[in-house]
Amino acid sequence: MITTEALDRDEVQGVLALPINPNGLGVLVLTGSSGRVDTELAETFARLGASALALRWWGGRGQPPGINEVPLEIIVRGVDELEAHGCTRIAVHGTSFGALAALLTAIRDERIDLVIAVSPASVVWQNSGPGLDRSEWPPRSAFSWRGSALPCVMFDPRKWPPTGTVSPRYRGLHEASLETFAEDAQAAAIPVELSQAEYIFVAGGDDALWPSDAAAHALAARLRNGGRGATVIEHPGAGHSPVYPGETPRPAPAERAWGGSPEADKALGAVAWRAIIEHLGLT
Repeated sequence: MITTEALDRDEVQGVLALPINPNGLGVLVLTGSSGRVDTELAETFARLGASALALRWWGGRGQPPGINEVPLEIIVRGVDELEAHGCTRIAVHGTSFGALAALLTAIRDERIDLVIAVSPASVVWQNSGPGLDRSEWPPRSAFSWRGSALPCVMFDPRKWPPTGTVSPRYRGLHEASLETFAEDAQAAAIPVELSQAEYIFVAGGDDALWPSDAAAHALAARLRNGGRGATVIEHPGAGHSPVYPGETPRPAPAERAWGGSPEADKALGAVAWRAIIEHLGLT
């Protein structure tokens, strides 16, 4: 049995799911550019004994309306909330841009013990949507820390899918931008080795949005070069949105393709979920 509470404070917004008998584990759940609050996943973790917070980290009151210089302090306050509820171990489950937010925050907040990065990127990208000034232009970093924008990679304007393309695949845009702006990519690389957290990377080889499979291996390589390990879980036919067992599949938005297939996305999700539950000791 669990209880849920909608949080709408200036500091923390989202849904908090609490088990009747908490086990000391806290899980922060971050979605990506959908902007939704993943109450379903938070409740699933709570039913297994973890205190879980599905955090609204952009698009809420007082927050940037897009993923545009989003202060990582918003994520830190989510960790504060779980700690205030007695959590002594903290895991952050992030998907897509939420995976970036999780990785970047773990570098700066030593309380985070595990990052589960689903369909991650290995660099900070430019903004997706408007900032606090209500404008998307000029392009800026997706994230900030202590009032300063993080180095990022801009999109190569020559590589945008043609106007009118139905369900465009943006993977090529991201890959080309990494090559065109190679120096910026080096500066914007996410130094996961600076965190003491453990890592699980989940990626599909047919991710149509960005090369999350290559990113997962790049992030794992950084850890290996520092004498650390990481768990990489992948499926060659899966796309940008793996589906966990019992989870409601989410259709790809019309403005972008996710790739993959229902069968492959579920297969990747099943393997990933087993690894996550085992790693968190929730079996």
